[in-house]
Parts: sequence; structure tokens; C-alpha cells
Amino acid sequence: MGKFDGVLFFSDYDDTLYNSAHTVSPENRAAIRYFMDNGGWFSIATGRAHRTFTPQIEREGLLFNAPVVLGNGAAIYDYASDRYLLDSALPKEAPGLLARLCGEFPALGFEAYHGEDIYVHNPNRVTREHLAKVGGTQIQRPIGEMPTPWTKVILQQDEPYLKEVQARLLELWGERCEAIFSNRHLLEVTAKGCNKGTMAAKVADLLYVDRKNLYCMGDNANDIPMLALSAIPFAPANCAQAVRDWGARILGHCDEHAVAQAIEILDGIY
Repeated sequence: MGKFDGVLFFSDYDDTLYNSAHTVSPENRAAIRYFMDNGGWFSIATGRAHRTFTPQIEREGLLFNAPVVLGNGAAIYDYASDRYLLDSALPKEAPGLLARLCGEFPALGFEAYHGEDIYVHNPNRVTREHLAKVGGTQIQRPIGEMPTPWTKVILQQDEPYLKEVQARLLELWGERCEAIFSNRHLLEVTAKGCNKGTMAAKVADLLYVDRKNLYCMGDNANDIPMLALSAIPFAPANCAQAVRDWGARILGHCDEHAVAQAIEILDGIY
């Protein structure tokens, strides 16, 4: 028996566990190991897809012992058995909708995820910076020639422009999709009901974790659905204003091992 038996902790990856130097600190790795060695379930909920997250596991020596939420809630993947436990897709009409949006917003770029491939339309500075960070390669192709289904789409431009796009997207398709910012330049689009919160809840149910023992940590608006489930909703000090305004408990910066700080708080509770 361990002090963290029956406790599940989900952390966002980029800018929460993964710091601004693009690494996971030894302090965070040590805290995660301590948490798991004492009976806790630890996992990650990330906007990254299987293709762009899997290389991080070996590179960073990532430690987790529960299924991972990928694609901003598009999928649940169990690395222990190397298989998807749940995999969603946007409706088949998604390419037509995106073609319409791009006609109305000609400066819009996007990445569409199909299987292990990333297709891009109108790649811009944001696209190039994002793919350089996550390590993905791009296939540029006309929207109508991109294979489907798409697990998710990332719309890319500066924030004021994307807010107009978000409003229009939700007007046209709000009953069929989620459209949530993962940072000021990335608007994540997944199937309706597929977000980090719904998938973290499914993992908790799979592991028979009581909601009072579910803890989540994240830095941006796309993390709020899972923070809303958390017994204590943690956020690093570098979090978006939307997370502060929502009411998360703010800890240190991601460069100050914020995940380790959260685990230290749990150590005092349990």
C-alpha cells in the first residue's frame, strides 16, 4: 500500500511539464517517480498527436503509468499495451467546412491530422514554428485532396484573427466540434465532446479513481475542461490569463518545476 493509492494526476505537457528550454527537468522527473513509487497514477494530457508525442518519451525519459490523452482530447493511448483505447474523428464534412472558412479568412493556415500524417494548408510562421517545436513533418496538399478522417485540426494565425475565426466556426458548426485555444496562435478543433476534460474523466473511470482523488494541471484554455474536474486545479505561473481568470491555483513557473511543486502539495495532503 502506498500513500497515493487511488490518486490520479494529469499534467499538460508543453509549458507545464515541458519547460521553456524544451526539456523536462530532473526535479519534475524525480517528483513523478516518487509519486508513482508511492502508489499514484501519473499521466499526461497533451495537444500533441501520437506521432509528435511518442519521440518525447525516449528523449525526455518520461515517466507515467496511466493511459495518455493525446490530440487535445481526440484520443486516449495506452503506451503499456501500445494501442489506442479511444480514437475519435471530426465529421466527414470537415474538409468542406475548412475550405469555406479559409475562403472567408484567407490568411488562415491549418494542420489536419490523419493517422500518423500531418497535412497543411497555407502554412505560415505559426505553422513552421509549431512543427519545428513538436518535430512533425508536413505534407502540403489542397484541402480537397487531403485524406480523411481527420482526428483534429489546428488553426493557425495571430490571436485577434483566430478569435474571429473561432466565432465563425462555432456559428457554423458549434454543435459538431470543440474549438479551444491551446495558445495565442493555435486554435484546436476536435469532435464535439472530445476535450482533455472528457478524456481525463474516462481514464479516471477506467482506473476506478474517485473524482475527489483526481488532480490536473495545465497552462492554457484547452486545459480548463480538465481543470474543472480537478480536486485542486493547478496551473504554472506562466499560464494564460484565461486560466488565472477561471480560478486555478497558481504555482511556480514551468521553469521552476511546477509539476514537482504540485506533487509536494499532494504529499502534504495524503
